Amino acid sequence: MKTAAVRNMARKYYGEIKGTGKDGVFRLCEELWQSGCMEESFIACDWCYRLRKEYEPRDFQVFEKWVNTYVANWASCDTLCNHSVGAFMEMYAEYLKELKRWARSENRWVRRASAVSLILPAKRGKFLPHVLDIAGILLTDRDDMVQKGYGWMLKAASQAHEQDVFDWVMDNKGNMPRTALRYAIEKMPGEHKAAAMAKNTETS
Repeated sequence: MKTAAVRNMARKYYGEIKGTGKDGVFRLCEELWQSGCMEESFIACDWCYRLRKEYEPRDFQVFEKWVNTYVANWASCDTLCNHSVGAFMEMYAEYLKELKRWARSENRWVRRASAVSLILPAKRGKFLPHVLDIAGILLTDRDDMVQKGYGWMLKAASQAHEQDVFDWVMDNKGNMPRTALRYAIEKMPGEHKAAAMAKNTETS
């Protein structure tokens, strides 16, 4: 199904289930995740995010279970983590340390999730030290989906902290996969891009 149709379906049926309360909606989201259907995972993500003002610390365990158990592609990973997990982190910053634990997971999607969960906060200038910590943990990751994820996170952070991110890239470009590097510098001015790419012979 086209994404617009899925969104319309999510909006239509949320009106019928929102009266069940957050726990009830989360149970329905769990059933949707269990189907293994990407469109149904998108509906689960939509419904979950609609409840963001009601998030509480115990919900982290729910999100972590979904990422570990059900996320099996970049689209579901990013839809859940860009919005719901990112919003949760902005509410409960003490859980940022858990993202660093995710960054060391054997599961590629959990590692990607550690980075893409900070895309929107990073774009607003938040959590730069944590962004750089996670990028450091993922620096030499050989999985292209993870490389793209942390490169995207750095690109988002560069919109508010261009010089800090550029300095980090320059310090680490010798070990940084080319995919991650290109993502990270995409929004930077030409002179920064040229400097970052110059003599970058050690990247993979």
